[in-house]
Amino acid sequence: MSTLILRTMGRLLAAVLILFSLYMLLRGHNDPGGGFIGGLICALGIVIGSLGEGSRRARRALRIAPRLIAAAGLAVALIAGFSAALAGKPFLTGLWMTVGGSHVGTPILFDVGVYLVVIGATLALLLALEEDAGRVNAGEVEEEE
Repeated sequence: MSTLILRTMGRLLAAVLILFSLYMLLRGHNDPGGGFIGGLICALGIVIGSLGEGSRRARRALRIAPRLIAAAGLAVALIAGFSAALAGKPFLTGLWMTVGGSHVGTPILFDVGVYLVVIGATLALLLALEEDAGRVNAGEVEEEE
């Protein structure tokens, strides 16, 4: 059941949660937060937004399959890990450089990879569950006793 209130508040809450997830991602190296919790918050925001619209519409709005998001995140995390190995240091050792007066390093790259993996995996799971629940409610699938 989709109501105007659910659709409107779902969109608003989704936007707030996605912005908060980016904040959690960026503050996570030295403070509580990081890629894992940021990814969970982002996925939660997308799922809450999809409650008013339906899972099919949410999948179309994503434009990228959740599995591809997870695969891209895994690639980013591996690049962060192997960049240290290519520099002759142990795997996942943080490499730091100064760009415009700010210190930028591979730990944030790794966190972004984790963020994307968590978003992709969580969305794949939750959207699949939502689609199955919708099919059961529509009578397309008989419930097992």
